[in-house]
Amino acid sequence: MSVPCAGKPVRGSKSGVPIMALFDLLGRSWAMGIIWNLQKGSSTFRELQARCESISPTILNKRIKELREVDIIERTNDGYQLTQRGKELLELLRPLGKWSWVWSKEVFNFTETHDG
Repeated sequence: MSVPCAGKPVRGSKSGVPIMALFDLLGRSWAMGIIWNLQKGSSTFRELQARCESISPTILNKRIKELREVDIIERTNDGYQLTQRGKELLELLRPLGKWSWVWSKEVFNFTETHDG
């Protein structure tokens, strides 16, 4: 499967509007988990795999390749890290993360069961 591209058909949009291309990319298995875990700083492949818990090496390799191709993450001497564009995306996602905690508590009576 190729990387979602604005202007071309993507999941949810035949015209490939940019937001739908982004949602298609971020909706792929583990894409958000990789981005979210890289907010803590750069990680080697093995460190990132451990942070993402049950991700297979095949899927991790595939997502890293896709996220590098669209300038969300980059490889450095220290491992993988968010690019400037990736950091900007993360800042836009943080309010969504906060909103999700309120939503989960109010709708599902979710309470945090671990430190974090």
